[in-house]
Amino acid sequence: MHGRIASRSIGEWERAPKCELCGPVEARCCGPVATEGSDIVRAERANPSKRGALRHSANEVSRQPFAPFRTLKVEMRAQAVVPTTDQVLAERIVGVGDESAFRELYRRHTPRLYQFVLRVMGGDELEAEDVVQDTWIRASRNLAGFRWESKLETWLTGIGLNLCRNRLRSSGRWTDLDEGTLRRVEAPAGEARIDLERAIGLLPAGYRTVLVLHDIEGFKHSEIAERLGVSEGTSKSQLWSARRHMRRLLVSGHHTTGDV
Repeated sequence: MHGRIASRSIGEWERAPKCELCGPVEARCCGPVATEGSDIVRAERANPSKRGALRHSANEVSRQPFAPFRTLKVEMRAQAVVPTTDQVLAERIVGVGDESAFRELYRRHTPRLYQFVLRVMGGDELEAEDVVQDTWIRASRNLAGFRWESKLETWLTGIGLNLCRNRLRSSGRWTDLDEGTLRRVEAPAGEARIDLERAIGLLPAGYRTVLVLHDIEGFKHSEIAERLGVSEGTSKSQLWSARRHMRRLLVSGHHTTGDV
């Protein structure tokens, strides 16, 4: 076998074997150089006119298996450099039903959507999973009508919130919020000290929803009032009550009873 160009003198390089199609073997061919006694040399002696073509073909075959990997690396680098926006992905879904675009949107937004739904549903994982799936089904049906006046994640949160409220209401765990429903929530002695997520789950549904929307998701009281169909004053009162009972839960380890 021949060494690399950098390790050879100019005279040696000039005397090195050449591929009649590629030029200097070591400069352009990625495959092994033919040696005395090899199948390539014997074939060349039987067909002298095809000497260069035989060596070139052997080298092409030896390096061909790596070509797909090189192409894949280039494509992966291109995808990493040029991120695709939610709107572009949505247009692909609406336009041609691009499944890969839908999977990418699902991958981007489901983790946060799931955490939001899980908290509103009081930590019930099975119900949260059902709500998330229903949210994506409804979103995909109405994606063509989304006007992009807000972020896609905000729109998904709104759909998820409505589905949560419907489930809580149908099971008797939700009462429409207004000033008349605000009442003191008793906190009798119960379990040992609990963590933040557990405390959120133990709050009545009304308090819990306002707390999650305002303190975790960052919605303003005006936005919460619009989404829940209540006044801003009710939203503020619910948040005040939610925080008060959260402090009680986290400090004493007590739990509340009753919904609002």
